[in-house]
Amino acid sequence: MMDRPLPQFDSAACKDRLAEAEPLQSVQPSPPRRAWLRASGAGLASMALPAWAPALAQSQDVTTIRFVLDWKLQGVHAWYYLAQDRGYFAAEKIELTIDQGDGSAATVTKIMSGTYQAGFGDINAIVQNAAARPGAAPVMVYMIYDRTPFALMTKASGPIRSLKDLEGKTLGSPANGAAMKMFPVLAELAGVDDKKVKWLNMAPNLQEQMLLQGQVDVSAVFSVTSYMNLVAQRLDPDKDIRWFHYADAGIDLYSNGVMVSAALAKDKPQAVAGLVRAIHKGVRDTVADPDAAIEALAKREPLINKEIEKRRLMYALRTVVLTPEAGRAGVGDVSDERLKRSISQLSKAFELAREPAPAEIFDRRFLPPAAERRLSLKGA
Repeated sequence: MMDRPLPQFDSAACKDRLAEAEPLQSVQPSPPRRAWLRASGAGLASMALPAWAPALAQSQDVTTIRFVLDWKLQGVHAWYYLAQDRGYFAAEKIELTIDQGDGSAATVTKIMSGTYQAGFGDINAIVQNAAARPGAAPVMVYMIYDRTPFALMTKASGPIRSLKDLEGKTLGSPANGAAMKMFPVLAELAGVDDKKVKWLNMAPNLQEQMLLQGQVDVSAVFSVTSYMNLVAQRLDPDKDIRWFHYADAGIDLYSNGVMVSAALAKDKPQAVAGLVRAIHKGVRDTVADPDAAIEALAKREPLINKEIEKRRLMYALRTVVLTPEAGRAGVGDVSDERLKRSISQLSKAFELAREPAPAEIFDRRFLPPAAERRLSLKGA
């Protein structure tokens, strides 16, 4: 996904549409009992049911969920389609529709508007909206990008060798880009005078080109996207580009994960748990067999470059998904202390009206057991 602004939501949140329940199969009564029921005008549904019957009825429901991605189809979305092809959503009685997105922050506002009930997007946008409208923002239920992909990139042949060298230079970013908005916090941590840095706004798809053409000295980017954009331009991002990752400088942010509407989490917790289980199985299977995941993605978008998208997928898994912290806690969970620190950093950068509590932002009730979520790449 491209680095996008974190917009405020200004529309009323709409409740999620409830799925219609399928009726229970009735048991044919004996003739005298049937006659009595017909005479009384009552059906079997009105009879007293045992305590377990409501749970059985709920288990037979099929929940329809509209799910939106953060961006156009890329390798980092492959696990959703692999899970779909292997029947993991169907096994959880979930009918999932997956749509492409146009920004990780936009996922939040689309869910708040009621257009979608779940999606893959930026936890930092949840924080911003939760600060302004408590109780209206979605909640993150499965963290995927454990490490923020925010980064500054510059040409390896250039003079910028440390963050301190940024003073007096021109940095490029989309207008109100999240990496740009977080830069003052980064600058303070690195001892950089941010007033000595000039910013030039640009379209997201021009960030790499304008850097390579010398129109800016540095570009503030989302590394998972820019890394592969550089590969597509026949460059070696590891040799031709010098990277300054925000996470390496003390920016303790989490990033993209699976979020659901407040209404879905409240009204259909079993469906949310099933959604998380199914997605996690897709992530697990993707880690075990990346080629199968890319093939599932290619079925939806035959024009993708499978080699490029597999490399993007592997880069994301190695750098932002399967981190040491995820190795300890398991993919999907967060550290409450770290989340609290990141909320404080966001509050300072965006001048939030209040600092939401971690429990308002992330809900781990729906996670599978930690032992099932400890993943590792073959040969890693």
